[in-house]
Amino acid sequence: MSNIMKRIEQLNMLVELSALVNSTLDTGEIRKRAIEAAVRLLGADAGSLILVDQETGDLFFEVALGDKGDKVKEVRLKKGEGIAGWVAEKGEALIVHDVQSDRRFFKSADKYSAFMTKSILCVPVKSKDKILGVLEALNKRHGVFDKDDEEALMSLANQVAIAIENANLYEELINTFHATAEALAETIEKRDPYTGGHTKRVLHYSYRVGQTLGLSKKELENLKLAAILHDVGKIGVSDNILLKKEKLSPEEAEQMHLHPRYGAEILSHVKQLKDIIPSVRSHHERIDGSGYPDKLNGKDIPGMAKIIAVADAFDAMTTDRPYRKAMSKEEAFEELRIHAGVQFDEDIVHVFVNLVSEKEGAE
Repeated sequence: MSNIMKRIEQLNMLVELSALVNSTLDTGEIRKRAIEAAVRLLGADAGSLILVDQETGDLFFEVALGDKGDKVKEVRLKKGEGIAGWVAEKGEALIVHDVQSDRRFFKSADKYSAFMTKSILCVPVKSKDKILGVLEALNKRHGVFDKDDEEALMSLANQVAIAIENANLYEELINTFHATAEALAETIEKRDPYTGGHTKRVLHYSYRVGQTLGLSKKELENLKLAAILHDVGKIGVSDNILLKKEKLSPEEAEQMHLHPRYGAEILSHVKQLKDIIPSVRSHHERIDGSGYPDKLNGKDIPGMAKIIAVADAFDAMTTDRPYRKAMSKEEAFEELRIHAGVQFDEDIVHVFVNLVSEKEGAE
């Protein structure tokens, strides 16, 4: 193939691969797509995207371990260490045709990955003057890496840098959003000294159950927000009811039962929260249809609401309140089991009890 035809083919492929890399805001997915793109673009045996820890300056990357690659180990390099470290430090591309003879080569990487690196093309991934990492292509299948390959990989690296920056900005926005939600939840908790830490515990329990049930990343993100904001409607409940030290009267309980509805109404003003509103509204519904505020039965209750309901009830039972002492964890487990299938989802109770019991046993 002539150099001109090779360049045209690489340019066409580069346009396609760049669009693929920039079509996600998940840093893990960006890493995977960038590596696949580098391998395909240059006809290499393997590739890697090694990122810079912006706090320490270290480089880090993941390697798959075992025959099936089902275990992952994070490997870290000090600034300037290895060929990748040299490229990150100098900000320059580097082609090495005989890697094993190069004194800069970090041999442990091959040991961890059970891969024999023979040749390498390594380019910096940078945004403006900031080095975000390095992109590598390893072992060209036909011929040797050349300047055309370097230019092609540099162009891909520029697109990868844009994708990483966009993902980092998105993550910062999400973290800020979550921090704001947590601050709001904590402000509401400050009204009632007996519920301090309740939101964080419900979040912790709910998230672990969601992970065990195999919820997607997006679903887990929504579950996290719903758990943080599940009691936001209590801001609309008067202090004489919320802080009452005796058991609530039927009329007062009716007022307290409005807080999920209030929460849904408050959150309805933030369109980005539309996916979590049903779970906030329904976290006090019961499987048998006798819950509140809408008396939904099992099949109509959102799955995330069912998870939060179990976590919420367990934390309430195991926390001291003005009108009663806390139950032991075993007593609370038994209450969950007794009401499984009536108040709570049976499968979620089973998963919850197993998870929390295992954690207690480990401690």
